Amino acid sequence: MKRIVTLLLVLAMASSLTACGKKQEISSQQESSTSTKATENSTDEIIQPQTISPTKLTNKMTDNELQWVDKHELTLLDEFPKPNTDPNAEHKVSIEFQTLDTAEWRKSIEEYRDKLTENEYNRALGRLQKAEETGEPYQIPLNVLVDGYLVQRLLPDVEDFSDGLPFSFTAKTYNENGEPEAEKQSFDNMEDYLEYIRQKDTESGYSDEETELEVLYVKVAYDALKSGNYETLPEGSVNINDESINYRNAFHNYRSDWEFDLEAVEEIKDSVDEIRIFDDEFGKNFTVHVTLPPDYDKNKTYPVFFLTDGIWRFGNCPELRKCMENGEAAPVILVSLYYSYDVTDPDMDMRFVDLVLNRKELLDFITDNLMPYLCENYNIDCADSTLYGHSDGGVFTHYAMFNSDKYENQPFGHYIIGSPAFWGLYHHDKKEYVLNDYDYFDRNEKLNKTVFLCAGSLEDPDYEDVYREGDDTTLEGVAKLKERLEAHGADLTYKLYESHHYQFIPEMLVEYLKATYPCCPK
Repeated sequence: MKRIVTLLLVLAMASSLTACGKKQEISSQQESSTSTKATENSTDEIIQPQTISPTKLTNKMTDNELQWVDKHELTLLDEFPKPNTDPNAEHKVSIEFQTLDTAEWRKSIEEYRDKLTENEYNRALGRLQKAEETGEPYQIPLNVLVDGYLVQRLLPDVEDFSDGLPFSFTAKTYNENGEPEAEKQSFDNMEDYLEYIRQKDTESGYSDEETELEVLYVKVAYDALKSGNYETLPEGSVNINDESINYRNAFHNYRSDWEFDLEAVEEIKDSVDEIRIFDDEFGKNFTVHVTLPPDYDKNKTYPVFFLTDGIWRFGNCPELRKCMENGEAAPVILVSLYYSYDVTDPDMDMRFVDLVLNRKELLDFITDNLMPYLCENYNIDCADSTLYGHSDGGVFTHYAMFNSDKYENQPFGHYIIGSPAFWGLYHHDKKEYVLNDYDYFDRNEKLNKTVFLCAGSLEDPDYEDVYREGDDTTLEGVAKLKERLEAHGADLTYKLYESHHYQFIPEMLVEYLKATYPCCPK
């Protein structure tokens, strides 16, 4: 599927842009399970959560990232309202304008002179000169909303289609190999432009209903721009990454991809904070669910149990919280992370890219952006907090633990490495990174973190078709990591569950919670 990204050069083309208790070993009835723990933990005193000082981390979020972070009530159970598709109805148009610097505008025109026809060049230059002569700021519609939904196509300038010249712009498309290609588009009238939109939406797999709504929005917005019948929004006020203004979400219940028990989540929804957070490095929105423990006291300090793959793992939070309610575990803050609700990743390609190939960028985000932000909003004991990942997530937590020493911020003291699919890295010739644990022990004498390493004893056949000759299977990679950790005297708990690749996760999370955060004595 091609993605169209409009270049911000269209003015030169004469168009408008539009924590409690000592640590215990996880119990096991299986002969295949073994456990080793560092003896220095055996004398830990039981500490009440409120006696621990909260951790202070340095927040390295950019101004742009801070601007768009949004903490609110849980919306996972909500549905998007249906847009008004009636072309005869009264639609509200709101426009955020961008003020252009004339010097930068002139520079852009000259830089892309060879991509313009003589008439296009003269028209752009004429508009520039008019703005320079009057001294009035020249503004273009940057972001346009119709009924609160973002118009995702360019709007022609009010003078386009009336001066005998086409509405033109240059767009970037991606071919089947993911390579960018520039395409110039020109339209003599609005009808041709709307037909182009229909064609592109069809190529992108959008439904007829979605396509016709987009066409309607472009027509309504253009008419409002010409008539002046619109609301002006402050510059910088529209977050184009806000999924709530993406009208396509109303046609697809993306939340249905999330795996959770509706009744169970309903019971805890008042204890869940939902955070939408944007990362510049990724250029993506993430959804964070913060599930507070029973009798949460904002003046007390709690460890965080941080779960990657929130699309599945948030569904485990009701049961984990129930353990706290029943006195089977101490109160902890459960945090789960995934992409924004409007992201669908059925083949898990994006997940692989970000957890495995972009693991450094993801660790940067969690270590220097997300966890510092959470520490500013909740009292967190980072030294007693846990980072969990499974499969590709296990590759990530392995990376995170063995690169933690490179960061000023230290948000986690414990790591769960579940069924790490190291063979995903092997396919990219990164085997040495795994086998030498990113040279951690060349930089450090010992590992000052605790690690729970686990897998399913039946899982190797699950992915036998992707193992390459000479590479380790999942269980072989786990066994070698166990040997390396033991050789370095790491504080390790290791367990094999009688399970395939992921079926043991709910059981494991509950066991880990009870063992690592045992309930305080009455």
